[in-house]
Amino acid sequence: MPPFLRTYFTPNATAVKFAIKTTLAMMLALYVALAFDVERPYWALISAAFLQIRPMSGMVVEKGLCQLGGTALGAIVGIFIMALFAQARLPALLTLTCWIMLCTYVGSLWRNNYTYGCLMAAVTAMLIVVISSGSTPAEIFDIAVARMTELGLGALCAMLVSALLWPSHVGTHLATQADTVINEAFTHAALRLEASDDIAAMQEALRGSLTPLAVLETDSQAARFEGPVGPGRVRATHVLTRRTLRFFANLQALHQLMHDHADRLAPESIELAGQVANGFRDAEHVKGVADARKALQGLRHRVHESEEEASLAPLDRRLRLGLRESIGHAMVMLDAREAIASPASHKLRSSPLAWHRDHLAASINAIRSGLLFSLLATFWIVTAWQSAMIAMMLGTLFSAFFASRDNPIAITMMFYKGMLAAIPSAFLFGHVLLSQANGFPMLAMLFGTPLFLGLLGATNPATMGYCLAFTIFNILLTMPGNGMDFSFDSFANRVVAVVIGLSCVVMSFRLLPGLGTRLRRRRLINAISKDIHELTRRSIRDAETRFSGHMADRLLQLAQHDDMLPEQQRHLFILGLTGLDLGTATLRLRDRLDDAPHPSIREAHRHLLGTLASGFEESANGRPPQWIREAGQQLDEAIKAYGDVPADRQVLLEGLIERLELALERLARIMANQPTRPHPPIKRLSPVDQP
Repeated sequence: MPPFLRTYFTPNATAVKFAIKTTLAMMLALYVALAFDVERPYWALISAAFLQIRPMSGMVVEKGLCQLGGTALGAIVGIFIMALFAQARLPALLTLTCWIMLCTYVGSLWRNNYTYGCLMAAVTAMLIVVISSGSTPAEIFDIAVARMTELGLGALCAMLVSALLWPSHVGTHLATQADTVINEAFTHAALRLEASDDIAAMQEALRGSLTPLAVLETDSQAARFEGPVGPGRVRATHVLTRRTLRFFANLQALHQLMHDHADRLAPESIELAGQVANGFRDAEHVKGVADARKALQGLRHRVHESEEEASLAPLDRRLRLGLRESIGHAMVMLDAREAIASPASHKLRSSPLAWHRDHLAASINAIRSGLLFSLLATFWIVTAWQSAMIAMMLGTLFSAFFASRDNPIAITMMFYKGMLAAIPSAFLFGHVLLSQANGFPMLAMLFGTPLFLGLLGATNPATMGYCLAFTIFNILLTMPGNGMDFSFDSFANRVVAVVIGLSCVVMSFRLLPGLGTRLRRRRLINAISKDIHELTRRSIRDAETRFSGHMADRLLQLAQHDDMLPEQQRHLFILGLTGLDLGTATLRLRDRLDDAPHPSIREAHRHLLGTLASGFEESANGRPPQWIREAGQQLDEAIKAYGDVPADRQVLLEGLIERLELALERLARIMANQPTRPHPPIKRLSPVDQP
């Protein structure tokens, strides 16, 4: 059954409750706005609708606070601009354009509801400056207060309804997402450790884990607003994100060894990996985290005992250590899941993630928003058309709102189609029928009908863009209030303004689409390479915090971008996993050799780390890494000559270097087959030629 038919003919309970809650919140906001005779009640409706998109209590509170804070800031900036240029419209609009670009730029660097706060700061300032054109100072202040009142009223009504009617909590949502992350991750682990050839099944399990993990990390910040246990949930989420991604990086390395180099491994090692794979399959289905953790603990002890065999080759020892590390990561993931579900009884420590911020992408978004607003403002000045303000508002709102999305062109087209569907609906319900209404109950019944229908489909990801646009544009095309104008001319003016505004948004994303896949890949390679090089320049604790945070954010982004590419071009996530694996290995080497007693060991150690970082950059550009094995041999000889390191540690070091070299060679082969421009070879000095 098509998504639209399934949504409306067989709606689930969650969709119905969401539609009822959001419609009631909007009708409550409209009733209060009409009772107090505010100037533009429809802003309270839109405010309530946006806050109820994610109706969990902590999410509504966080978004409401960001909306109020952004509105207050935008009002202050709008008043300041008009105080300087009350009688000079062009300088006021130029200053406003710079403010909109700044808000879009800052909002593009964030991942959570702070982006929404930046958006409201831009829109509020725009409304004050445009509406106040030619007004007295007292009128400018009154306009600013009116805009804050309307938006604040919608936010308060949304928070009230969210708390009283079918309340849902972020904590419950996070626990559900964490269960999905772990179950799918364990399924992926079992396939990897069985050296499976079923790429489709592994990718499906991987996406099934990463998609809720991205949602989990973004949504966890709202848990701070659900009581004193909220910060504990946030810390546990950070732990789960870091450990899950390390888990995947480790699994990819083990899968490569067993799948591509099984002839270099002992049969006992392959058999042991199969036992661990079965353990992960059982752990996925075991009811209760305690039993699953106990089973994994037994597996870890068995693998640890097998590492003590003296006859193991370096790669076999490295494989078994990797199995033990994977089980260790899985056990911490289970602990994090318990801490998310019960933060009062299970507490974990974790530093916040250091987000990856792409300033070039943010700058492109800011330039696009500035150019679009300048174009619409010029149209407004030249035509002196009052309804052009609607087009300006839509251009400012949606150019910034969609800029931070992964596929803004597709989302904008969904909104465009939803807007077209809203035109006949708004004309029928908002003008023909509503003009005959008498009293608020009749108004709510007629006007609430298309809103309820639109919201009913907003919980389905396949129909969300169309249905949310249908709801918003029904409000904008109707503009309910105490002194409504039901003339056809007024409605037609709003329709033309809405079509112009959203058409300009669509064209702006098509003419200035942002970073392409090739440029994005190039910038990510440079960013990861830079972070790996910087691992040797900071303290181990600081380096680990920054690197793991940056890589966690990048890997979540890379996974989302890979999903938009053809199957044969999905290489960005592998690139990120290899970078995470290499960085983790670098930190492990630093932890063991930074305090080596002899300068020769420290010198060879630094040379190896630099060679590994350069090897990643070469492999990411499709060139085989150079001099890694030689650098590893230099370190091994220095340890034998000047260090007192146990023999098993030396064997582990040899296995680690060999495994990393194989991983980088595989990455080079994958990247060499991608349709990219050739890069000039980088000349590297051999170990003999190094100064």
